[in-house]
Amino acid sequence: MAVMLGSDRLFDSGALQGRTIGVVANPASIDGSFRHVVTRAASAPGVTLAAVFGPQHGFQADVQDNMIETPHARDARRRVPVYSLYSETREPTAEMLAGLDALVIDLQDVGARIYTFVYTMANCLRAAATFGVPVIVCDRPNPIGGVAVEGPMLLDGYESFVGLFPIPMRHGMTIGELARLFNERFGIRADLDVVPLEGWRREMYWDQTGLPWVIPSPNMPTLDTAIVYPGGVLFEGTQLSEGRGTTRPFEMLGAPWIDAEPFAARLNAMKIDGAWFRPAVFEPAFHKHARQACGGCQIHVTDRGRFRPVLCGVAVMGEFHRSAPSQFAWRQPPYEYVHDRMPIDILAGSDRLRRAIEADVPARDIADEWTELTAEFKAVRKEFLLY
Repeated sequence: MAVMLGSDRLFDSGALQGRTIGVVANPASIDGSFRHVVTRAASAPGVTLAAVFGPQHGFQADVQDNMIETPHARDARRRVPVYSLYSETREPTAEMLAGLDALVIDLQDVGARIYTFVYTMANCLRAAATFGVPVIVCDRPNPIGGVAVEGPMLLDGYESFVGLFPIPMRHGMTIGELARLFNERFGIRADLDVVPLEGWRREMYWDQTGLPWVIPSPNMPTLDTAIVYPGGVLFEGTQLSEGRGTTRPFEMLGAPWIDAEPFAARLNAMKIDGAWFRPAVFEPAFHKHARQACGGCQIHVTDRGRFRPVLCGVAVMGEFHRSAPSQFAWRQPPYEYVHDRMPIDILAGSDRLRRAIEADVPARDIADEWTELTAEFKAVRKEFLLY
């Protein structure tokens, strides 16, 4: 039996009847029958759809990269404005929210701290609190489960649009639970209602929900991508290819100067739980090292229950550094409009990971440093869990 989404429960309840609403969504905002939340809102009896809002990559999710803003538009079919929240503003303005009785958010998160949709949600909560508009967050499953918590915490001074609040890289929460955490723990204080899932259990991965997968952003094509992403995304902070420009972003990692077979063999000798590193040579069609043969590996997850994606990503990054220290390089600023800090520090949440990689600290020792702070986070998050 398929999990029932928050959006299903919201429309079935009739709670929107007689209300004028705005909807924050993108192409992944569908239900189990492939009905889009905007289509449902526009056709729901007694509901007036007055505005649509899109997150990073655009309402149509057609814009590839970071720091590529999307313009505002108009939905000609429904005759409503489509406001971009990745434009000259990241937060709805008073004019955008004018006349709304509620702002409905239905966005698909992927379970990693740096995925910006949850901060679009946080910005919507802030604006709604300022202008007195109630917010309804339709909960959706965390595609990589809600049990495991892993990775470095965001530390004070490293806030950005890929990390506004002190949470670990793999947070193990649904977007509805994060809404509660952000709103209450971090003092936003919007008028918030989270519509829970029905039938979802914390140990579930996406392919156990019975729901169709729609890519939430251009480089998140599959569940396999989402599983490795909390570690693979760290490579955005390097000059190594994170597989953008291939059909397997964040699974394929490499650089033109790496000899794939011995590289993968050294990784497999580390015996990283739940992972096998297949030697791979690939040519990105675009992005870093476009149209150059890159040697490296593809991460194959053999046991997702034991797999620790952030540990894995750090292990692979460390091996790239050891294999060619003179050619290994960090990406330079800006990154997500931050000009005064290294992109890897923004992604990792502090400069600790960068310094550890440069000092050739073993990956498991780096991961041991996360334990105390992630344990503290687990204690905090208990108050906000819905399942």
